[in-house]
Amino acid sequence: MKQRVITAAVALLIFVPLVIYGKLPFEILCILLGLIGLSEIYIMRKKLLVSPEAMIGSFAGLTILVPQQWLTFLPDPEIRFSIFYFFILIYLLYTVMTRNRFSFDDAGFLTLGVIYISVGFHYLIVARQAGLDVLFLILFVVWATDSGAYMVGRKIGKNKLAPHISPNKTWEGTIGGSLIALVVGAVFTYFFPQVYSWGTMLLVILLASVAGQLGDLVESALKRYYGVKDSGKILPGHGGILDRFDSLLVVLPIMHFVGLI
Repeated sequence: MKQRVITAAVALLIFVPLVIYGKLPFEILCILLGLIGLSEIYIMRKKLLVSPEAMIGSFAGLTILVPQQWLTFLPDPEIRFSIFYFFILIYLLYTVMTRNRFSFDDAGFLTLGVIYISVGFHYLIVARQAGLDVLFLILFVVWATDSGAYMVGRKIGKNKLAPHISPNKTWEGTIGGSLIALVVGAVFTYFFPQVYSWGTMLLVILLASVAGQLGDLVESALKRYYGVKDSGKILPGHGGILDRFDSLLVVLPIMHFVGLI
């Protein structure tokens, strides 16, 4: 527990000032986090970080990760998606070159992993560009959901939510986490109004809370399938980058979809 608290304190001392400052340092941080998250996916799949498939995936991820303003040298910034597809074609050609030692299943898994992680961290950058208050609202909702679900689940949780994936999660914790997030988000948006009316924002906050818990379950299912306890070891006591950002990777694209960022 002591190690967990120390790691959290150090991580917040680094993360929060960069969130507040924003701009290039925060963008670089998000890109690094995305690349580390990709490395955790490769390791789960038992791929070497210096392997051709890992390098291809990292370059593909970068085409999505980097912020739009970094691509002004391109005739059309949207060409990034064509470049991404080019790397996926290389994956498919690589299955032929390796005579299926690198299989279509490998290519499919890594492609989905690249999209899942890179899109999420890309929208972390977009959220900061939308405004410091917007990003802190999303962070507070996700953190309140996680903490609330843990506390309520531990206190009164009895009915298992998904015992085959995450045995400790309960329906009581899930509902309690969302209710606490709703209160936290309601107070925040009262003092820092967002693009929608206060009533509409309550629905957006509830959506973010539920999406965050689904993101947690997605990563739990991934780890359970590959038989690992944590996605990585970079954060002592907490696991890997995906363990800490699993909720945000789902929440942020959805918040973009609903127009909050």
